[in-house]
Amino acid sequence: MTFLAGAPRARNASRFPLVHASPLAIRDETRADIAARDALLETDFGANRHEKTSERLREGRKPARGLSLVATLNGVVVGTVRLWHVDAGEAPALLLGPLAVSAEHRTLGIGAALMRAALRRAKLRGHKAVLLVGDAAYYERFGFARDYTRDLAMPGPVDAERFLGLELEDGALARASGMVAPTGAFVRAAGFQQAGLRQAGLRQAGLRQAGLRHAA
Repeated sequence: MTFLAGAPRARNASRFPLVHASPLAIRDETRADIAARDALLETDFGANRHEKTSERLREGRKPARGLSLVATLNGVVVGTVRLWHVDAGEAPALLLGPLAVSAEHRTLGIGAALMRAALRRAKLRGHKAVLLVGDAAYYERFGFARDYTRDLAMPGPVDAERFLGLELEDGALARASGMVAPTGAFVRAAGFQQAGLRQAGLRQAGLRQAGLRHAA
């Protein structure tokens, strides 16, 4: 449900209100937004976006409940962000991404608004930590830092300086170490076995890679 600035709240309004400033609104993603979201991601990241290491933690999984958001400008989807359940070396966490804003609207602060709304809602829902792969210069303003992920590894090649973490609760990542693994629900129960085997293979490959890196 979307509430524009100044509009009265209904009694059954979400306990986690999002950012709204007409004509910009940040709200829950709906089925009707899927085509626009996919087109935006295709434009931003290209046809090979599914080859990214972060995608190995998202493929075949459902996003975390209540943490798929879109930004709309005059009713048109111009931004998107999603968060996903992961295990960060036995510490429960969320993986943020992809975050995307249409090229012609990137100077309006929409990406920052999406980030703040997503992190606020994640904290209100009881989540304790968030991971992402992205430019430190951009994400440091939201509290992300490399220090939180130094003992963690991703299931594939990642620039270590772009692998960042954020504690929504102090100490949530203090003991996090090892391979990050997906824990979200599968999109289709029928795909559980195949996806599970694929993830197991990726985890073993990642462990081998991490072992070589630490031994070097």
